[in-house]
Amino acid sequence: MPAGRPRSLRAQIAASRKALRATTEPLNAEAPSKPRRPRIQRASTRVQTNEPPLERLRGWFRAKGWTPYPFQEEAWAAHARGESGLIHVPTGAGKTYAAYLGPLADVAANGQPGLQLLYVTPLRAVSRDVEKALREPLTVLDADITVESRTGDTSSSVRQRQRERLPQVLITTPESLCVLLTHERAPELFASLRSVIVDEWHELLGSKRGSQLELAQARLRHFAPGLRTWALSATLANLEEAARHAVGTGQTPTIVNAALERPVVVETLLPESVDAFPWAGHLGFSMLARVGAWLDAERSTLIFTNTRSQAERWFEGLRFARPEWEHLIALHHGSIDREERERVESGLKEGSLRIVVCTSSLDLGVDFGPVERVVQVGSPKGIGRTMQRAGRSAHRPGATCHILFVPTHALELVEMAAAKDALLRREVEARTPPDKPLDVLAQHLVTCALGGGFTPDALRDEVRTAAAFAGLTDEEFAWTLSLVREGSPTLRAYPEFRRVVEHEGRCVVADARVARMHRLNIGTITSDAVVQLRYWSGGRLGSVEESYVSRLKPGDTFIFAGKKLEFSRIQDMTAYVRPAKTKVTQTPRWGGSRLPLSGSLAAAVRRTLDTARHGDVTSDELAAAWPVLDAQARLSRIPAADILLAETCQTRDGHHLFLYPFEGRLVHEGLAALLALRLTRLRKATFTLSVNDYGLELLTPTPFPFEEALHPALFTRERLEADVLESVNVGELSKRQFRDIARIAGLVLPGLPGARKSSRQVQASASLLHDVFIKYDPDNLLLVQARREVLEQQFEEGRLERTLERLQAAPVERIHVRRPTPLGFPLVVERISASLSSESLLERVERLKERWTREDARSA
Repeated sequence: MPAGRPRSLRAQIAASRKALRATTEPLNAEAPSKPRRPRIQRASTRVQTNEPPLERLRGWFRAKGWTPYPFQEEAWAAHARGESGLIHVPTGAGKTYAAYLGPLADVAANGQPGLQLLYVTPLRAVSRDVEKALREPLTVLDADITVESRTGDTSSSVRQRQRERLPQVLITTPESLCVLLTHERAPELFASLRSVIVDEWHELLGSKRGSQLELAQARLRHFAPGLRTWALSATLANLEEAARHAVGTGQTPTIVNAALERPVVVETLLPESVDAFPWAGHLGFSMLARVGAWLDAERSTLIFTNTRSQAERWFEGLRFARPEWEHLIALHHGSIDREERERVESGLKEGSLRIVVCTSSLDLGVDFGPVERVVQVGSPKGIGRTMQRAGRSAHRPGATCHILFVPTHALELVEMAAAKDALLRREVEARTPPDKPLDVLAQHLVTCALGGGFTPDALRDEVRTAAAFAGLTDEEFAWTLSLVREGSPTLRAYPEFRRVVEHEGRCVVADARVARMHRLNIGTITSDAVVQLRYWSGGRLGSVEESYVSRLKPGDTFIFAGKKLEFSRIQDMTAYVRPAKTKVTQTPRWGGSRLPLSGSLAAAVRRTLDTARHGDVTSDELAAAWPVLDAQARLSRIPAADILLAETCQTRDGHHLFLYPFEGRLVHEGLAALLALRLTRLRKATFTLSVNDYGLELLTPTPFPFEEALHPALFTRERLEADVLESVNVGELSKRQFRDIARIAGLVLPGLPGARKSSRQVQASASLLHDVFIKYDPDNLLLVQARREVLEQQFEEGRLERTLERLQAAPVERIHVRRPTPLGFPLVVERISASLSSESLLERVERLKERWTREDARSA
């Protein structure tokens, strides 16, 4: 073959390709030389126009029959000026589009590939609805914009593709965002980012999840200077603090706060009669028939409960009370299998399900347009929670929210009257962010070491741009860095704690196993280990806490997800069950189910009782509760807002002191222990303590001069922390708290999927570390943090200090009573419910009531 022929042929082919490109380039000047991977979830229709993107989006608004609210226009303009901040407007008023359309117009005008807009939601379950809402405006934009989600539910194939290239708009959770930040190409993947939107910021702000997101955003600002952040919320009181934590310390946030009202219509389903001996849950299912009669299958309704076990019982009760609605009623809570939850959510949206019994799993995010009414079983315990749940009904701008309160005991009628008053005054609780939690910082350091590495000085300065860590000292940062490099000086000899190493001046992770374990255990959500529930046939039901399943014996029956189940065995963190043929004996009770009374609602309760004391019982709730309040007034006094009521009495159990600060269960736990310690300094005594949301009881078997001891010095704030540390077993409490801290910091890991450790194993490992630090490193900063968190979380130390200040200044109204009053009776029930007896709690309560009723009759 002639030598020149191949060259001539190649030249002809090259010329043909050049001519072909010349023909196609005018049609698509940016056509790639290689076939592009098909994009998913893009808009099906695009309108080509010369209008700026934001004007097209305004046209889309008009086409839907909407007129932008002033706060939406204000938010779009602020974003265009390069500002960051907080949008605070009522639920259902349109804050999502207020935050989204400005950045979306920016993405369309920019026309660049790669991630441009990040939307962070606290609940992965709502990402599908958010994605649908964010995709809808794309139809009017002449731009190729891809919207995708990245959560724990995202398929492995989509996640694999996103490791190479992220979409222009990404919806994710704080945990999934941190997983993305561990990618070695994280600086490249996030370099194009222009805006971050954080939804439901109030849900994140007061927890370590918020601190985790603050650190992640500090990292994003490092990768993408000029990044703009907008946080969204409907129920916040401390707006300036919340905005500062959302955007970081490097800029002054803009607060967009609309005077846009969504009227809230509150009703209370009043019991036909109340008992002068009230105790938690005593109304029980006596209200079930009335709720069943009030419900209307033609009006879609969410029935909120405060606990998962209560949701199970009410769902079963409603199915029994209204069997004709079997196909219209459903159950939804966080422990039910995801597929079942999605089925319920779809049924609500489509209208095939009309009544859903749920917990906080449906508090946020998901827009159920058909829902008209909301029911709250039991006290909501907080004003923000009430507003959030009421806002689930008629979820659209300007629409009236409807919520029905259903009391579970007589004193909740007072709480509900107080909640109505506080709603009118809009007394929403503040959310206090954690202060520089070092366990979260330790986790973040490993994340950054995986995501391209870091230099210590630069990362220290970067971390301080997160408001939660603005006060971080050089010593604290150096100590935390030492923790991830060698496990602190105490653990230096153990190689498994050396997660971060220095390579060519940068801190990186060199061990593949460390990298894998870190990615699998990212996050700050801690709880007891959960056990999966499965039928023997293989079908999944959901999960319950290991601490509950560990108490079951083969053959025990219980209700879960509305199904009657019989426990068979547990193996490899999976509990196997079969349909129960016998009577159900119990309902699972999950940990952390008692919500304390919030500060705002507690103040409203004191104010409401004060009006009743002065004869104002015009509200329906107080009128219904009058038999209880009247008995309280006859036996003692109705508490005043600015006076501390103290009741003393002697019974067969011993000598009682009842105090009623009305500050919530957690504050009263710390206060009771504190007062018991200070009283024993006056005279030796042994006290049994009981607390609830309304007050506390100190019981001693021998006489004690309570009246003399109740003076202002008893409530002093001096030596408060030292006295609390001495009065309770803080050592044991901090050991439990240390387990969660060690897990977040990466010192103790639950294990790999399919080989998870039990909570007992995790606790044992954490306890061993705790004891080692106590013995050899008592100043370990994680130990210090554990003690601080016990005071802040177990006893609400800041609120306890404010309570002591109020009580020290308040006069004490001392009343000697012949037996516990209606306010004291629930505290007695609380105490006896914790004692072992062959009698049921109901039998013991009825026996007490019978005895005291006879005594009342004799003394009348």
